[in-house]
Amino acid sequence: MSLGPWQLIIIAIVILVLFGRGKISEMMGDFGKGIKSFKQGMNEPEEGESKDAPRIQGPSHEAKPAGQAAQNPKPAETSDTKR
Repeated sequence: MSLGPWQLIIIAIVILVLFGRGKISEMMGDFGKGIKSFKQGMNEPEEGESKDAPRIQGPSHEAKPAGQAAQNPKPAETSDTKR
């Protein structure tokens, strides 16, 4: 069962009669304010976090596939090597 254009028109008229034009526009305005407030909240930093705080980044080198890394391991630096 699908709604045809006449059924949708009748439903819209019933909603307008029940709520009135002013109440519907007021609800839509409140809905828009809620969405705007939500978007602003998403863009604000969390408590204790500043906008200028540096972000943690991963390593700057490219990762090698697991098989390639095992074939060419880097020699580990020990305290003897640093002298």
